[in-house]
Amino acid sequence: MTARLCDRNPTVAPEALIDEMVPPSTFDSVSFDSYIPDPAEPSQAEAVAKGRDFVARAAKVRGGKGGLFSRKKTGQGVGLYLDGGFGVGKTHLLASIYHSMPEPKAFATFVEVTHVVGALGFVNAVERLSQHTVLCIDEFELDDPGDTMLVSRLLTELTTNGVSIAATSNTLPGQLGEGRFAAQDFLREIRKLSAVFETIRVDGPDYRHRDLPPAPDPRSDAELAELAESTVGATLDDFDELCDHLSTLHPSKYKDLVDGVSLVCISDVHAARDQSVALRMVVLADRLYDANIPVTVSGSKLDEIFTEEMLNGGYKKKYLRATSRLLALSRFAESAV
Repeated sequence: MTARLCDRNPTVAPEALIDEMVPPSTFDSVSFDSYIPDPAEPSQAEAVAKGRDFVARAAKVRGGKGGLFSRKKTGQGVGLYLDGGFGVGKTHLLASIYHSMPEPKAFATFVEVTHVVGALGFVNAVERLSQHTVLCIDEFELDDPGDTMLVSRLLTELTTNGVSIAATSNTLPGQLGEGRFAAQDFLREIRKLSAVFETIRVDGPDYRHRDLPPAPDPRSDAELAELAESTVGATLDDFDELCDHLSTLHPSKYKDLVDGVSLVCISDVHAARDQSVALRMVVLADRLYDANIPVTVSGSKLDEIFTEEMLNGGYKKKYLRATSRLLALSRFAESAV
């Protein structure tokens, strides 16, 4: 009988969440030396130099401890913000920073950070992360005032406790949340976040402005079932049932939900019925992409999950990223068959 994600109910101890904050396996062996700057884009070489400099400054913050009776306190953490389009190597550089820093250290996407804080509680998360030399935050993006307040408070606490922060995004710190909310409290927190970072622009081809490759045609339900049954480690789920199951799990468990899966098959795919379903699909897409798990479907195409209304709203970047990743995984599935 073919396995289903809907039958999986992973249990993740909250205290283990911090230990799981590491770069995706794709970036296990990257380094500053393996990043090859484009000679036509001098900002890329500058970003490498700034990354190395950040590591030196961040390590110094945690170094130089006094003697047994010294009252010397840990210095203020430093911040680096790598801004640029998709495909210019920002995550490569962020992972290189992570690998260059001494333990303990943490690497997570912005969404994963908010999930960890939600699972541990703010005070517990601050206490645990305050022991770290660096917190690397990939895909930094603010989608609502609640997340803004939460992350602003978190980074303020951590940098005060000597934790350095490195982040990537395709939106400059002062423009985070721009065009979405106008609340004065929100704008004030945005300015606080902007002050944390030294911003470095990483130029190069911006894949946001390229048309996405066409989505593969969906399979028939019979073809999908046959493929799932004949593939070791594959799962097969109905789209609506999977969406309902995701709603019962904290997003911090999605990584364990797909652990060890070789192929994800989803039947009767159609447009997400509301924003909450769509956002859970974004998180699942990210976890599948991090784990390089192919995806194949029946029903609608994978670029039809997020409606035009969703793509024109405040979460546009999330939905476009998720669509791009799902299409990449679906093409991976096509080539693997």
